[in-house]
Amino acid sequence: MNEHRPVEQQEWSAVKLLIVEDDRAIATTLTDGLRADGHDVTHVATGAAALAASGFDMVLLDLGLPDMDGRDVCRELRRRSTAPIIMTTARGDEFDRVLGLELGADDYVTKPFSLRELLARIRAVGRRAFNAAPAGVAEHTTSQVGALAIDRRTRRVTLDGTEIELTPKEFDILAFLADDPGAVRTRTDILEDVWEANWYGPTKTVDAHVASLRKKLGDHGWIQAVRGVGFRLEVP
Repeated sequence: MNEHRPVEQQEWSAVKLLIVEDDRAIATTLTDGLRADGHDVTHVATGAAALAASGFDMVLLDLGLPDMDGRDVCRELRRRSTAPIIMTTARGDEFDRVLGLELGADDYVTKPFSLRELLARIRAVGRRAFNAAPAGVAEHTTSQVGALAIDRRTRRVTLDGTEIELTPKEFDILAFLADDPGAVRTRTDILEDVWEANWYGPTKTVDAHVASLRKKLGDHGWIQAVRGVGFRLEVP
């Protein structure tokens, strides 16, 4: 299984990136720019090569690949690994963005995009996925909501003692809701806490992640929607 390196051994600002991009010119530009920013970059041009790769911390995944649908690659990468995935694609409509997020992507960048925007997204996703909790706070990092336990220090979630595998963004949303069970959190509040100031897309991205969370929790009643406002976490 292609697991990314343990949190305590990583630094979010410089990670091992796997670029999955079949356009050689785009791949060269991205590789040069990301290496100049201090990242360790590996480039592959096909979905099969992406699934055979290992040792990466984060994936930049193009959807338009020659051998496989990039969405299938995303689904399989997410099944095998917890490494964050940022989709890079020319498919810019809302349906494709939401679908990509439902399949496990942590962010979505529509071509053409600037290197500055991409670097900002890499840092934001990496900061959330890799940074360990500060020393001395471990005793305050677990939230218990009914049979659901959220441990922020280890970034693990268990339900009735069974661990549930979540993407970094799914974990952050659940942890944010668990900070105040029963309280309604607006989509904007969730975006500002989980994506910070680096999200440029629609607020419906929250809905896509919540839909995936509900499936993994096994009961939609855990995360209740408040029409026109947002979501709250409650015991079903």
